[in-house]
Amino acid sequence: MAVKRKSGGGGGGANWMDTYGDMVTLLMCFFVLLYSMSTISEDKFKAIVQSFNPSALDETNSVAGFEGPLADEAEGIGSAWGMTEAELTEDDVDAALQQLAEALKAMADQSGQAQNIEVTKGDGYVFVSFNDAVFFEGDRYSLLKRGQEILDVVAEALNEAAPAIDELRILGHTAQASPDRPNNVSNDRFLASNRATEVTVYLQPRVVISPARIVSVGYGQHRPVDSNATRETRAHNRRVEMIITGMNLFNQMGDSLEQYSSLRTGEAEAPTEIPMPETE
Repeated sequence: MAVKRKSGGGGGGANWMDTYGDMVTLLMCFFVLLYSMSTISEDKFKAIVQSFNPSALDETNSVAGFEGPLADEAEGIGSAWGMTEAELTEDDVDAALQQLAEALKAMADQSGQAQNIEVTKGDGYVFVSFNDAVFFEGDRYSLLKRGQEILDVVAEALNEAAPAIDELRILGHTAQASPDRPNNVSNDRFLASNRATEVTVYLQPRVVISPARIVSVGYGQHRPVDSNATRETRAHNRRVEMIITGMNLFNQMGDSLEQYSSLRTGEAEAPTEIPMPETE
């Protein structure tokens, strides 16, 4: 009786070589891609990323190479002045604030909103007050289109002076609707805070000032600049303000970030003597 032999497996013993070859090829392509990306330009990298996800690179990543919480200390931020914060002098700070104030005044005139925008240059700071009609409708906190356009110009001016700016503080105010009855606390505080926050949120990705140096505050009705007796006077109290303070190079307590750190650790104390610049 003849014995039938079982079939051998079809001669496929070397198929693993095909899989191995594919794997090696893929690894080679992967490392070639890594090498090519190590020398790719920023513009080409953005083009590659946007080809996969058009919204991947938003405005927060496109302003003067802004990255991280202390971007204003990074190289290149002082390009408009040709210097960094460490190279600033008191004269540089004052000149930057003066230029900022003049730019904001020109913006107010050119926008046709001069009657609603007040700019004051003080010793070491610039104070700007915006009537609420510039940014918002009554009892609302959504930025109007004209308000966005004005803030675009404000951002450009702030960027020019960025190395000299210690802190940008944005203040929201309301008016007391009834002269003889305070506003509802919740509505009043939220409206003021939300308005300040809306302005802050719009400005932050458009300026090269570190977010750590940008502060929004809601005061509500409690810091009026006029009475609440008439509609006209109440309109003066409904406002958003900006206080832009310059670097104080002679403050022993440091800048706003250093003072914050000192307060957290309990190391902050008022200087006993403020050093003055040397004179001949």
